[in-house]
Amino acid sequence: MIVTGGGFATAIAAKGATTTIPIVFGVSDDPVKHGLVASLARPGGNLTGVNLLSTELTAKRLELVREMLPRASRIAVLVNPANTGNTQTTLRELEVAGPATGFQTQIVNASTSREIDTAFAAFARERPDAVFVGQDAFFNGRRLQLATWAARHGLPMTSGSRDICDVGGLMGYGSNIVDVYRQEGVYAGRILKGAKPADLPVEQSAKFELVVNAQTARILGIDIPPTLLARADEVIE
Repeated sequence: MIVTGGGFATAIAAKGATTTIPIVFGVSDDPVKHGLVASLARPGGNLTGVNLLSTELTAKRLELVREMLPRASRIAVLVNPANTGNTQTTLRELEVAGPATGFQTQIVNASTSREIDTAFAAFARERPDAVFVGQDAFFNGRRLQLATWAARHGLPMTSGSRDICDVGGLMGYGSNIVDVYRQEGVYAGRILKGAKPADLPVEQSAKFELVVNAQTARILGIDIPPTLLARADEVIE
């Protein structure tokens, strides 16, 4: 069996490597749209797994930014063009959700560490009201770099990962990754006991978490609305 992490790149690579070995994936968007399975209810091949719904939560994340920063108008959106699937979905969501929440969005591409540096140098000059980090394994891996730059330039930063909040990001909202791994583990166990991936419907992430870094908010001079604090699953002090 193969169990993949890291999004579509690893899942697609695994699918290309074998049509017989069972594969359990965890991806951030609709696996049907990206050709991993025939349908959610009946995957139909040697793959099944969990959809984290990460990129589909763009609108909700923007609503949370609006609640946290009611006077904000311009948001810089950092996306990784190398991750075509995630980026395209995020941009489609932004086309609708941006105007609906009253934000003017600026799309900034970064797929290397140097490009992240360049992006934040531009943010320092242009002073957006917030930085919205697109859901991407690369950004999660560079979370300390992102948080360091955001802190240096005094920029509120939101992401779909609680991990970025752990190192200084202001707010994160997305699937609870530990619960996703648990869901993948359950499917792996069932397959090892004889179940076929084709017969196991693709699951959707069942647990989401809102994490707010209160220390970062204090440093930035942001008063967190009590209603937002009350809904937070975790407040980092």
